[in-house]
Amino acid sequence: MTVALRRWSQLRRIAIVSALAVAVFSLSSVAGAQAATGSRASADPTPVMGWSSWSFLRFGVDTQRIEAEAKALVTTGLVNYGYNHVNIDDNWYVCPGPQGPDVDQYGRWVVDSSEFPNVGSENGIAAVAAYAHSLGLKFGIYETAGISDQAVAANTSVQGTNYTADEIASTRTQANYNCGGMVDLNYKAAGAQAYVNSVVDQLAGWGVDYIKLDGITDHNRADIKAWSKAITQSGRTMVLDTTEGQFNTKLAPTLDKFSNQWEFAPDIEINGPDEGSADACNTAPFTGCLSVFPFTSYAHWSDRFNDVATWQPYGGPGGFNDYDSIEVGDGEADSGMSVAAEQSQLSLWALGSAPFILGVNLTSAVTNAFGSTGGLTASGLQMLENRQVIEVDQDAIDASRIADAADSQVFAKVEPSGDAIVGLFDTNQSSSATPQTLSTTASAAGLPADAAGYTVTNLWTGTTQTVSAAGQINATVAPEGVALLRITPIG
Repeated sequence: MTVALRRWSQLRRIAIVSALAVAVFSLSSVAGAQAATGSRASADPTPVMGWSSWSFLRFGVDTQRIEAEAKALVTTGLVNYGYNHVNIDDNWYVCPGPQGPDVDQYGRWVVDSSEFPNVGSENGIAAVAAYAHSLGLKFGIYETAGISDQAVAANTSVQGTNYTADEIASTRTQANYNCGGMVDLNYKAAGAQAYVNSVVDQLAGWGVDYIKLDGITDHNRADIKAWSKAITQSGRTMVLDTTEGQFNTKLAPTLDKFSNQWEFAPDIEINGPDEGSADACNTAPFTGCLSVFPFTSYAHWSDRFNDVATWQPYGGPGGFNDYDSIEVGDGEADSGMSVAAEQSQLSLWALGSAPFILGVNLTSAVTNAFGSTGGLTASGLQMLENRQVIEVDQDAIDASRIADAADSQVFAKVEPSGDAIVGLFDTNQSSSATPQTLSTTASAAGLPADAAGYTVTNLWTGTTQTVSAAGQINATVAPEGVALLRITPIG
C-alpha cells in the first residue's frame, strides 16, 4: 500500500468512526450518554458556548459587572446562537493572603460579600446565578482542588460526618494561582470524598451549572474522579471543566472518563505582572492590569495548531478539548487580532470542536479600573453569529491535521452528512507577507471519489464553487488568515 493510500485509509477510518459516534450520540438522551461514558459527570453532548470573566475582568469581578455581561449575551442576540453560559472565574471568594481562602464552618470557601452582596436571604453568588437563570442562561463558577490551609488550621468539620479537615488533608501543596494556601486532599482517608461532596452540594444549592476546576496536574487524577462523583451524587446537571496546572495526554483517559471538557494549554491571554498577585488589579495604581489590553495575539495562541493535532484522538461527544477563551469581537486594539486572525481562531476552535467561551467585553457599560472597550464590534458580532461556523463546532468531531508546512496548516474532518470541513490556514505572521494560494484535495480530506465532482463553500465569505472529480481545492489566504470550507460531494 502506498503512503498516500495508507494515509487516505486512516483518515477514512477516523471520519467514519467519528461520524458514527456523533450519529449514535444524537439518538441518545443525556442519561444514555452518561451510561455510555461510565462515570463522566452530567455529560453535555456538544461543546459549551458562553462567556467567562477572566480575560477582561480578571480580579475585578462583582455583581454589577457579571450581571451586565450576562445581560449583554441576551441584548446582543448571542444567546440565540447558543452562547448561553455566563461563568465567573477567580476572585469571587475571600482571600486574605497566603494563609488561603477564608472558609465556613465546614471548610468551604466564603463568598466575598463586598463584591457579591447578599440579596435578602440569598448569598451574592446564588443571587447572580438566579439572575442568569432569569435570562435563560446557565451559570458557572471557579474552584481549585484541595482544601484551604485555614480549614486545616481551624480543624473544621466535614459536613454530615464525624471527620475533620486535618484528617483528610495531605501535606502536599495544591495550586491556587491567585490566592495560594491550598493543600491536597488525601483520598485514602475516609471523609475526603464527603468533603468534596459538601462543596459541590453547596454549589448546586446556589444554582451552579458549570464548575471550572483549576490547577490540575498529572497527579490530580483522584481529584478529577472525586469532583465528577460529587456532581453525580448532587443530583444537579453540571459541566466539569478541568484546567491546568500542567498535564499532558497521559491524563487523557482520566479526563475522558470523568470530565466534560479540559484545558491543557497555557493562558491565551497576554498576562503581565498581575499573574499571581490578587491585589494588582484591585488597588491603585493597578500596575498589574496594564497587560489586559490587548487580550491576546495570533503569535501568542498559534501554539494551538499543534495542540489540536496532538489532542485530536481524545475529544468527542460529551468530552471536549478546550483551547481557552475566544478573544474575537472587541476590535484589533483590544482583542489584539486582525479580522483574519480572529477568523482563524474561530475556525481552528470549530475544527477542534472546542468550547466557544468568549473572553471579550460584551458591553461598553462595563468599565474596570484598568479601562474598558467599546463592546462588541459589528464585524466581531457577525463572526460570532456565523451559524455555519457554529455548526462545525457543534458537530462534536475533532479534525485531524493533514498538512503541516512552515507557513501553512491544513485540518479536516468528515461530518455525519458526508460533507468534509477543511481549514486552510496561512500561518505567516510577517506584516509584509502577501496572500498565498493553499490547496488540498477531497480525498486528502477524507471524502470518497465522486464522478460528479464537489461543491466547495467558503463558510466565511459565503462564496461557492464547483470542482471536478479530481477534487482539487484551492484558496487564496491572507497572512494569519484561513479559508474554512465545506466540501460536499455532488453525486
